[in-house]
Amino acid sequence: MTKREAQQSGQKSQVRKITKKARLAIEGSFTEVLLHDVRKLLANHSRTAPSTRNLVEIERKASVYSPPERFTEIEVRISELSSTGDGLGLSENLDHVYVVPFTVPGDVVQVKVVNYFASDHYTLTDFVKVLQPSLRRDDSRVKCQYFSRCSGCQFQMLSYNDQLTHKKTIIESAYRNFSDLPPELVPEVGATIGSPLQYGYRTKLTPHFDGPPGRHGRGPRKDGTERQGFIEVPPIGFMLKGMRRTIDIEDCPIGTDAVRSGMVRERARVAKEISTFKRGATILLRESTIRNPKIPADAPQISTIQTDTKNEDVDGNINGIDETSRTDLSGKDLIPPNGEIVAESATSIDRNDEKSCITDSNAIATEYIGSFVFHNTAGSFFQNNNSILPRFTAYIRDHILPPNSPSKKPIRYLIDAYCGSGLFTITLSSLFFASIGIDISPASIASAHQNAKANNTANATFMAADASALFAEVTYPSEETVVVIDPPRKGCDDNFLRQLLHFGPRRVVYVSCNVHTQARDVGVLVEGKNGCQYSLASLRGFDFFPQTSHVEGVAILDRVNAIEEEVIIQGVSNDFSRGNATESIIQ
Repeated sequence: MTKREAQQSGQKSQVRKITKKARLAIEGSFTEVLLHDVRKLLANHSRTAPSTRNLVEIERKASVYSPPERFTEIEVRISELSSTGDGLGLSENLDHVYVVPFTVPGDVVQVKVVNYFASDHYTLTDFVKVLQPSLRRDDSRVKCQYFSRCSGCQFQMLSYNDQLTHKKTIIESAYRNFSDLPPELVPEVGATIGSPLQYGYRTKLTPHFDGPPGRHGRGPRKDGTERQGFIEVPPIGFMLKGMRRTIDIEDCPIGTDAVRSGMVRERARVAKEISTFKRGATILLRESTIRNPKIPADAPQISTIQTDTKNEDVDGNINGIDETSRTDLSGKDLIPPNGEIVAESATSIDRNDEKSCITDSNAIATEYIGSFVFHNTAGSFFQNNNSILPRFTAYIRDHILPPNSPSKKPIRYLIDAYCGSGLFTITLSSLFFASIGIDISPASIASAHQNAKANNTANATFMAADASALFAEVTYPSEETVVVIDPPRKGCDDNFLRQLLHFGPRRVVYVSCNVHTQARDVGVLVEGKNGCQYSLASLRGFDFFPQTSHVEGVAILDRVNAIEEEVIIQGVSNDFSRGNATESIIQ
């Protein structure tokens, strides 16, 4: 039985009463990731012997620890960076950890105590100021006036090399803490591949504003009076770090020029029309590109002004800025834009790219990755850092096939699970005899069909499938097939992993925006079931979001045969029962 199955097993009453902490452990959440780092730091600095005795001593000290009063200010020296992007500092007795945002190891800082978690041995704090900067800290690097308040960025004071190095350690920690694999089965993590742009890279932002006081509920109050609307323009921006409160942000330097221009325009429009809003709203800002032939040097530059139509829905946001969310979770009203799209020009050797900012979630946004073109509805998911996509897709292309083996048939087929609008299916299709993209969203599949046609991809097909039957109609021989999976942040569910192991493709490429849930799922694939197991060939991170703690992980896995399984993974339970895909494909 796998770790996750064990966590989820038991009587129905026990399943219904599953604790929040157990869910966090399954999901690889912020809190669970932080707890692993806190425990590791405490264990490393305990004055007793290692291992179990450390934890016993920590538990004993916690029972007598007397934390500073809430909202008092104290001095903390930062020992290390956590995988969440927060600095960690030890108490004087080395028995408690202070979690401090916007800090780096070596900083001595003044912080405000916010929340104390006695049983978990840590206290959340607010950053106040730097008393003594670390040698690694350089505040002249900071390009945003809202840094240290806005929750979007954590690392603007760090050199980019330090950011990339830390993101490698995030992946290492994820596999140590969440994969349940012995160290000898996890290869060395490759150096993080950086983004060509460290600022001005985000092609999508979703600033928002909260509703007026007394905004909860719809319609008249119980006493029959109407709910009050806005009497002044509220803060329009992103979330304040550590609080569910929006701070006013006029500009975001990690956005592209087109997106930043769109933000100026939309803020002005909302201010002008604020009396028409009864609730809060989320604004969609999505870059789109029109690619034109190279304009002669003596020809005048032309900018295009367009208008857009009513906005229906947008993606939600994570940590104040939408990092990877694929669905709208905000539950807020959406803004019906009526202004103009801001345009800019970008030139290269053989083309002129005209950039614009779309605010209509149902409009079509266009992006280019090298010679490939992709059309998507503006409110749908697509990678938000276009500058890194050429080297990212090139890496996947270079590693999608295993080395040639005279004893094995060549891989001729590609399955792109969670295919979305067809990014991998289309950019990789020329390497295969046939490829298929599968997704549970019919709208995504419709975009994928359109993108395949736009890129003259003749050997790719797409189908919308129920999540419980993704491989039900796949006829490719598993020995000649590679599967690419790129799930949302929560990772793959047990049912999908059962189907994948039941199908047993020769090679798996797992792309993830959450390396902690990726590590958990890879552990399941390496553990295997009923004669199908995988070895982890390589791990590497890509920095899709410079200045933040987010890192995109790419794991390459190869199926091993029965003899290799016994040699490579001895003593690992193989009780992962075979699942059956019974639900039909949605045509």
